[in-house]
Amino acid sequence: MSPALDLDLLREVEQFLYREARYADEQRYDEWEALWTDDAIYWVPAGADDIDPTATMSVIFDNRSRIATRIKQLHTGKRHAQTPPSKLRHLITNVELLGEDGDDVRVGANFLVHESRERGITQWAGRTEWTLRRTDDGLRIARKKVMLVNNDRALNTLAFLI
Repeated sequence: MSPALDLDLLREVEQFLYREARYADEQRYDEWEALWTDDAIYWVPAGADDIDPTATMSVIFDNRSRIATRIKQLHTGKRHAQTPPSKLRHLITNVELLGEDGDDVRVGANFLVHESRERGITQWAGRTEWTLRRTDDGLRIARKKVMLVNNDRALNTLAFLI
């Protein structure tokens, strides 16, 4: 028999994920960046979902410092792949609590990102797994792994926050 689902925790996690998506959609980069822990990893694998990111190329494999650099680049207005910025909408669905370990909560969800640019409209779909950490300031992202359904194919420029 599986343990009872903590509906309060699920609701808290869902609200956190929706807020993260809204910050990305609205280009609220400083607020989005503040959602991360100091030891965070942001990973988008290329070629397969379970590669070794230290030995194989990834679309994104950022530590906390690189996340901050990415945000600074977006703030300059000179990130030409995002000039003008993409119009985005993230849809998050099928949110699951995958486990807890101390202050960390593992979470999974499916997503669809609708991106509108001059080149047209692109749909990005996949699954994201987060490790969210309970802090004095609420939940924060310690790890985010974005598994695109088409990560085994050539991708359009992915220059926004997915």
